Amino acid sequence: MYETCIFDLYGTLVDIRTDEEKEELWERLALFYAYYGARYSPDELRCSYKRLTGEMTAGHEALRRDSHESFPEIQIEKVFRKLFEERGIIADEALVCHAGQFFRVLSTEFLRLYEGTEEMLAAVNKSGRKIYLLSNAQRVFTEYEMNALGITKYFDGIYISSDEGCKKPDLKFFRKLLDTCGILPEKAVMVGNDGICDIEGARNAGLSTLYVHTDISPREDIPKADYVLDHMDMKRITKILLS
Repeated sequence: MYETCIFDLYGTLVDIRTDEEKEELWERLALFYAYYGARYSPDELRCSYKRLTGEMTAGHEALRRDSHESFPEIQIEKVFRKLFEERGIIADEALVCHAGQFFRVLSTEFLRLYEGTEEMLAAVNKSGRKIYLLSNAQRVFTEYEMNALGITKYFDGIYISSDEGCKKPDLKFFRKLLDTCGILPEKAVMVGNDGICDIEGARNAGLSTLYVHTDISPREDIPKADYVLDHMDMKRITKILLS
């Protein structure tokens, strides 16, 4: 039935918990910055980070602001670069990337695939269907997390909101994927755990939809999707996608 399967990532394929308020995070990140001459107290660093993200996201609608998304409408690397610059340090691309990833590692409580995720992706891949990712996320985090989890190889294309400056449910983000890859909406299905960003956005783009409720799904009414699962069940998802 479907030639193309489009997936959300966090809460759909990957279970994650992050906490950006931990004192230990800011203590260690402040030490990291001090290594390169950018001296902050932990409180100064936290306040500067919050000020900069606030300035850079001004004017963007904060429909979903979960910490694991980390301001998906901007490139978060710009924040970590600016933190160096405000202490008179010019950081190269590698250092900025490492600072952001160190922040992400410190804030992550756990990161893991849902049971059966890789088997499901392998089965869909083997069937000859195309697989794409459409995620509200930061490439500097998500690309490396996918590599660490061993699932990058299953995707024909990976589209991340920080690259585009827009995020689900914005139709522009869906159209970017569909138009670039020549995907026929009537032959494609979106799989996600967010009723507005994933399901409503996909329906507006003309896609079929599969909603799965997980522990990090937003608190909302069950959306109008073609398929609705009230809990994670990769075997059931596989059966639907391959039917």
